[in-house]
Amino acid sequence: MELNYQQMLFEFLGGLGIFLYGIKFMGDGLQKSAGERLRDILDRFTTNPLMGVLAGIFVTVLLQTSSGTTVITVGLVSAGFMTLRQAIGVIMGANIGTTVTAFIIGIDIGEYALPIIAVGSIMLFFFKSKKVHNFGQIVFGFGALFYGLELMSGGMKPLRGLEAFHNLTVEMSSNPILGVVIGTLFTVIVQSSSATIGILQSLHAESLININGALPILFINDSAC
Repeated sequence: MELNYQQMLFEFLGGLGIFLYGIKFMGDGLQKSAGERLRDILDRFTTNPLMGVLAGIFVTVLLQTSSGTTVITVGLVSAGFMTLRQAIGVIMGANIGTTVTAFIIGIDIGEYALPIIAVGSIMLFFFKSKKVHNFGQIVFGFGALFYGLELMSGGMKPLRGLEAFHNLTVEMSSNPILGVVIGTLFTVIVQSSSATIGILQSLHAESLININGALPILFINDSAC
């Protein structure tokens, strides 16, 4: 069977775009719901290293980006509201909080993505309450995230019959450094470790990569810093 490379590329890139937009839109909705309380949380609950780590996790889950938490933390340190010692705990927590996104995208609810988007759209366009509007943004982004994953998964499915791709995954299994390099480069390009992990999970779901080839790519969290 001849592969339709154009369709594969369009589905993959379109799915990636929707996935990244879903994460961003959901994060914006969470941030609007929390408002200025994010800075207050980091300012007040960093009296000891453990509380700093917990605060970093909580804020990163709300923002859906460890980079955003790091930027806020640097701003507080520069303004003198937080010491460098406190900031270290927050940044550690931010990196832990990033794994929550990876857990979310690992849930297999892709078939319900469109109904979730529909519910989010109704809340966005048919309710005037700001709280409902913000929650609708979260729901819409959540659905878009999974719809993007479904598109990426569908676009990559034909790769099963591509010998060059099979050889690449075999090489990554035997050469972990190659997997780390590929994962790092892709994460630097898209500026999202969650996107790389989402693609990795889609590849594994389609049996296009084994656990030995996938594990080195999981180290890409470092390249998102």
